[in-house]
Amino acid sequence: MYFELAWRNVWRNYRRTLVIIIAVVIGVWSMVFLSAFSRGMINNMLENGKSVMVGDVQIHKKGYREDPSIEKSIKEPLPIELLLKKNLPVNAIWTKRIKLSAFVSNARHSTGLTLVGIDPEQEKHISFIGKSLVQGDYLTKDDSRGIIMGKALLEKFETGIGKKLIIMTRNEKGEISSKAFKIKGVFKTELEATEKGFLFITIKGARKLTGMKTAISEISISGIKNEELEGFTRVLKDGLDSDLYNIETWKDLLPTLEAYVDMFNSFMYIWYVVVFIAMGFGIVNTSLMAVFERVREFGLLRALGMKPWWVIRSVLTESFFILLVGVSVGNFLGIASVYLMKFNGLNLAMFGNGAEFFGMSRIIYPALTLHDFMSIDIIIVVLGFIVSLYPAIRAAKITPVEAMRE
Repeated sequence: MYFELAWRNVWRNYRRTLVIIIAVVIGVWSMVFLSAFSRGMINNMLENGKSVMVGDVQIHKKGYREDPSIEKSIKEPLPIELLLKKNLPVNAIWTKRIKLSAFVSNARHSTGLTLVGIDPEQEKHISFIGKSLVQGDYLTKDDSRGIIMGKALLEKFETGIGKKLIIMTRNEKGEISSKAFKIKGVFKTELEATEKGFLFITIKGARKLTGMKTAISEISISGIKNEELEGFTRVLKDGLDSDLYNIETWKDLLPTLEAYVDMFNSFMYIWYVVVFIAMGFGIVNTSLMAVFERVREFGLLRALGMKPWWVIRSVLTESFFILLVGVSVGNFLGIASVYLMKFNGLNLAMFGNGAEFFGMSRIIYPALTLHDFMSIDIIIVVLGFIVSLYPAIRAAKITPVEAMRE
């Protein structure tokens, strides 16, 4: 009975009802879309940050990050490799690297950068290098003289595919070692600093350059789900000597990025509250207008024996229907908007420098999670009931005597 009466009462003044439903729809729509857009930016920042030689978890020798030198390399990586093969989660992958500070030059230019020796097959699934090649060919495992460099660095050096560069770095004995390498491929990324900051060769080429036999600089692991990250890290720490190795997650390696993620999460909830406050005033005003127009009706119901709590329940049921319709339509429009943006994304080219500063790509693809979706609906419904309590209580206080004076 309550549901039937409430549904009829909602549409007695359909214009007023449509106005408040439209307000709820716009509020929910904006919350869903902004949530998806913010989540897309967060995911993009995380993806870009992790892909720049970070991954989800990294293993180094103690003190390597403070002094990234050959002396601080992992001399015998085999025990770590065996531990990973035994405990690696499904779909997770890992790779080993040799990272060195190096000096690269040709006949015209020279600069310092980070030289990275990689396992080509494993690396292309973990870092940006696997999907950023725009010219030339990718490295092969046995290629000991090929290099891949960034497009910005290529242009700076005024060189091209097939040309040679001289790479100088310290070898295992602490002496300067140099060799000529041939440019085999060129990569391009969203960040120009990345293109100028890294040079890639194979692990085989790095060993020949430095004289390192089995040692590596780091092991990077990717594909670890957030809910698995803490448990997997604990397994690694239990299985490895804490006096010899550091096991760090992306949160340890990229603290600024983690702060951005927390900031965006907080901002989304602030936006939810701001939108609801504006929407809440509309709900309260509309409900109060409905109550004041029905003073005689509520007075008659009270005279017939309806208890105050029943009146409150009746008004709240009407608010429930308004919220239900508004939330349903708003969800549909929000999901449709996110789906349409899924293919082409939102182009932030006009904010290119700003996007690059925050480590974002210029095209953002909205991403809506079930948690965000449910949070929006729960916030709207729960707070909607709370603000509807005031007009419901006012209706419950109407007495038959007061109604007769109308």
